[in-house]
Amino acid sequence: MNRKSLALESSLIRDPERLESRLKEIPTESGVYLMRDQSGDILYIGKSKKLRSRVRSYFRPAQPLSPRIAMMVQQVVEIEFIVTDTEAEALALEANLIKQHQPYFNVLLKDDKKYPYICITWSELYPRIFITRKRRTDNARDRYYGPYVDTRLLRQTLQIIKRIFPLKQRPKPLFKDRPCLNYDIGRCPGVCQLLISSEDYRKTVQQVAMIFQGRSSELEDKLQTQMDTAAENLNFEQAAALRDQIKALKSLNADQKVSLSDDTVSRDAIALAADEQHCCIQLFQVRAGRLVGRLGFFAETQSGTPGAILERVLEEHYMMAEGVEIPTEILVQHELPEGDILATWLSERKGRKVQITAPQRQTKAELLEMVQRNAQYELERTQRFAERNLQSLQDLAEVLDLSDLPRRIEGYDISHIQGSNAVASQVVFVDGVPAKQHYRHYKIKNPQVKIGHSDDFASMAEVIRRRFRRYAEDPTILDDLEENDDFPDLVMIDGGKGQLSSVVEVLQDLNLLEHVKVISLAKQKEEIFLPGESESLATDAEQPGIQLLRRVRDEAHRFAITFHRQQRLKSSRRSRLDEISGLGFQRQKQLLAHFHSVDYIREASVEQLQEVSGIGEQLAQEIYDYFHPA
Repeated sequence: MNRKSLALESSLIRDPERLESRLKEIPTESGVYLMRDQSGDILYIGKSKKLRSRVRSYFRPAQPLSPRIAMMVQQVVEIEFIVTDTEAEALALEANLIKQHQPYFNVLLKDDKKYPYICITWSELYPRIFITRKRRTDNARDRYYGPYVDTRLLRQTLQIIKRIFPLKQRPKPLFKDRPCLNYDIGRCPGVCQLLISSEDYRKTVQQVAMIFQGRSSELEDKLQTQMDTAAENLNFEQAAALRDQIKALKSLNADQKVSLSDDTVSRDAIALAADEQHCCIQLFQVRAGRLVGRLGFFAETQSGTPGAILERVLEEHYMMAEGVEIPTEILVQHELPEGDILATWLSERKGRKVQITAPQRQTKAELLEMVQRNAQYELERTQRFAERNLQSLQDLAEVLDLSDLPRRIEGYDISHIQGSNAVASQVVFVDGVPAKQHYRHYKIKNPQVKIGHSDDFASMAEVIRRRFRRYAEDPTILDDLEENDDFPDLVMIDGGKGQLSSVVEVLQDLNLLEHVKVISLAKQKEEIFLPGESESLATDAEQPGIQLLRRVRDEAHRFAITFHRQQRLKSSRRSRLDEISGLGFQRQKQLLAHFHSVDYIREASVEQLQEVSGIGEQLAQEIYDYFHPA
């Protein structure tokens, strides 16, 4: 019996007496409840005015539950609770616990990587600012802003910001011992060479954060004050730089914001549109009469009533926000079940009163209607996208004679130049959509694959063996493949019959051929080959299922080439000194500063090498032996 089966056997719902006893122990006061599984991991954290009634509702046979929550209830082995004095305290405690533990079943919003976030890594000495599709919670100090609906506009905004403020421009230093051109033209303060203190750099990043917080007007006023002070102190160069920043900020605001009426109130407006499966939520951020942000979220329609979904979206959104980012007014399309508690919690976080209202007339209602229209357009686009993917999966299942739809498809490709820097890619499509969080790349380890000698068959065989060998080492994993999200429904190899044969041989050796559905897609004629078949399948290259396979193949090819180029560039930049054991970056700098070139280092004697600070007799001998092998 596997671990999951044991967890289900010991769950509370399977033991009515123990369940009833545990429910009676829960008080009727307000507070927070935590549901744990067999391993003690927290499955879900919730809040309630009356703890016992709320927790009991999960286990009533007639209680309609969403599939997500029903799955969670089946795994609950223990229930803990924390009593609070007020409902607002319960909400604040729930928010803190969710932020700390990140329970799997608390994620209402679907993370489909569709919308990007801006991340500022305050956990680092010199914070980075970048766009990401995944909101990670590895470090509570890092801040995320979004998700932003308009990706193109977001990238343009970040480019403009990097021109306005002196920020780190490159992910990695171009040179080891000096800054690049960005420093000379004032675009970068020389972070790579520590030419600016962490404290001063973080002040600049704090100004950038104000833009993504919707506080551009406040930032303009702050810069204006600094410019006036600099001018009074006759520091005209600094005053001119601040003037240019203010001008660029005003231009950014004018070009990228839509003016709305009533410029005295900061408010958010949230609305949704839903069908039987999908729920698309839009949140408009209005600051100083301008639309400064349009955020998008997705949820399952069955996860709750419209008001409950909006409430949970707001809780999750503001949970990660700072107090200054919370507006004084929030307009909602539907009444929230516990809107008064949420308003109290937000007011405490902001330090001033926050109102949550569901307007029915005039300007505010018109704003909400505009938000709802945008949510409806997004829902229609999502429906078309889902319908296209479903059609592609159904067609592919029919072409390959599969019993079920291939929900998880893995694609593999090899990339090299005449055997040099040989690598492989593994891309994953889930429900017809790229799932980039599951992508993986491999460096080919086969010693026979080297410069001047390539072997795509052996390389592909190596990759497939490395990917699936754990299933051969632990056959119990195969007992319940339907519950194993990591196991593919279809494996697609980029290549012809030769590549496919090498993969089939590996799967047979691992005793996995009957479990892994594998095919190959040849580039030239878009032909599909099956194991043991000499002829390709009769298909149309333009039919939906084949188009999906081509998208998987093209993505695997792109991912493999990208990784290969990275490895090739890394090899070209590698110094011969990097190959000497014990010779780190600082000692390499000292050697080059003393001898001026690798050629002079090669000609130096052991005694001359020891003249360099930090180079002892043993290391000097190793350097000499490296350049003068016996």
